[in-house]
Amino acid sequence: MKLYHYYRSSAAYRVRIALNFKGIPWQTALVDLRAPANAQHTPQFRALNPQGLIPVVADGDTTITQSLAIIEYLEETHPQPPLLPGSAADRAQVRSLALAVACDIHPLGNLRVLNYLRSSLHADENAVNAWVGEWIGLGFQALEQRVKHTSGDGRHMFGSEVTLADLCIVPQMYNARRYRVDVEPYPALRAVCAHLEALPAFARAAPQAQPDAPPPRP
Repeated sequence: MKLYHYYRSSAAYRVRIALNFKGIPWQTALVDLRAPANAQHTPQFRALNPQGLIPVVADGDTTITQSLAIIEYLEETHPQPPLLPGSAADRAQVRSLALAVACDIHPLGNLRVLNYLRSSLHADENAVNAWVGEWIGLGFQALEQRVKHTSGDGRHMFGSEVTLADLCIVPQMYNARRYRVDVEPYPALRAVCAHLEALPAFARAAPQAQPDAPPPRP
């Protein structure tokens, strides 16, 4: 299985966690989203994904785009350990938490959206950070309230085992910190992420652990 990814992509981050959590061997195919490389716009990559977005997983003759679709595919083809609970009602709750991040928060801070703000609307970095902070803040406010009821142990978004929702919140918290969003008002979310980020599957998937990540500053 080959994963096309970029170290700082939160959508790819989710998939890396899933692959690690399930113990699935995978090959790295790095896609540099930064100018001047802009590898997501090359004809070779567009042949894989006409949207020009990562992640992409190639599994034999099967090519899959969209992080949640990829993770659901991994769940169905490699069901152990599970990322979705047993009952239909519980699975719906986990998907709801995951989609609150993947559909309502993350797209508004996507690279192409931020580049449009910079290039077409002439927003400076303070304005871009304010934009990102507005939508992360609104989303986190709601998730902070929800997780108080859905978490079973204060260390997971739902119940007391790793689920799809956990794979979404950790990369989004990374994005929040990257854009200097104040996360102090979200102690429940911070506690969940602190626990998860220390787990091996999450730690190995972290942006700073990827081969295309720049070396840490001294």
